[in-house]
Amino acid sequence: MTDKLRVAVLFGGRSGEHEVSLQSAAAVLANLDREAYEVMAIGIAKDGQWRLCPPGGGPWDERWWEDGQRVALLPIPAEGRLYLLDEGRFGPQVDVFIPILHGPMGEDGTIQGLFELAGAAYVGAGVTGSAVGMDKDIMKRVFQAAGLPTARHMTIRRKEWEEDPDGSAAKIAASIGFPCFVKPVALGSSVGVSMVRDKGELERAMALAGKYHHRILIEVSALPCQEVECAVLGNESPEASIVGEIVPGNQFYDYRAKYIDDNSQLIIPARLSPGVEEKVKELAVKAFQAIDCMGMARVDFFVRPDGSVLVNEINTIPGFTRISMYPKLWEASGLTFSQLLDRLIKLALEHHREKSRSTLFYEEDA
Repeated sequence: MTDKLRVAVLFGGRSGEHEVSLQSAAAVLANLDREAYEVMAIGIAKDGQWRLCPPGGGPWDERWWEDGQRVALLPIPAEGRLYLLDEGRFGPQVDVFIPILHGPMGEDGTIQGLFELAGAAYVGAGVTGSAVGMDKDIMKRVFQAAGLPTARHMTIRRKEWEEDPDGSAAKIAASIGFPCFVKPVALGSSVGVSMVRDKGELERAMALAGKYHHRILIEVSALPCQEVECAVLGNESPEASIVGEIVPGNQFYDYRAKYIDDNSQLIIPARLSPGVEEKVKELAVKAFQAIDCMGMARVDFFVRPDGSVLVNEINTIPGFTRISMYPKLWEASGLTFSQLLDRLIKLALEHHREKSRSTLFYEEDA
């Protein structure tokens, strides 16, 4: 018998951020306390197959994936038990799932819905917070409704652009203008994002964003500005970390600057006045609460030269790679990587217990 909690780290997934997830999972697996947890690693291949990985190896080891047993989480209340497909039976109970899945099919409420159907405890936001946090258009509408300052934006459907590119371009020029940023509505890690300086660059940017999603967000450029980020941790009473600043090695903090060129600079704490720093932290918590987030999130901001602050985006499963801001901000705030994971697991169990207090079916009042 063991008193250790059994935690399962999920990584990979059917997303353009698959490789980023592998980097994050490698760091999480390396920092989970083996004295406190029995750790399981579950790789989700690009074709959607789940593999329970044997001990040893790592997310980048393809042989580790190939040797893994095929498993599934069934949408029936089974206390988080994985179904062993090759053996035709349920395996041991998982106490907490840790989804380190970035982008669609992992960060957008889909896998969170599966956890809910399976009656499983899991780290991070629920279905609503995950879905809203993944959809940049709806996210910004919710932020605006909550009174949070955001950059002006509009959304155009891919089919609308393809059927009438000239008319769509005219709408963008009139409503947003140039320069602007063009993004897939539901993807992270700056995948598919372009800075557009004039109308001539719009066609290429719309084609790139449309490659990844059927809705495309066009947003006013906040440049020149400081790009700063704040980490949030908690459930009903979230707390904000100190603020960090990103100095992109490229023109903006795109996928290449984040994960390939490795030439961007992270400055912790950010070079902000005390008043602006407190404003960022306050807005980070408000953004977290506005989308009904739980557990963790990273909130990204633009700070203009006049000190005004714009909320850019919230990331409900922030990166955990060696260069990621989320664990670095909490480390600078006094939490080691391992302690941060301990807190996230505890928060997941607390929220699971809180949800279990709710009655699912109608009961006649006494």
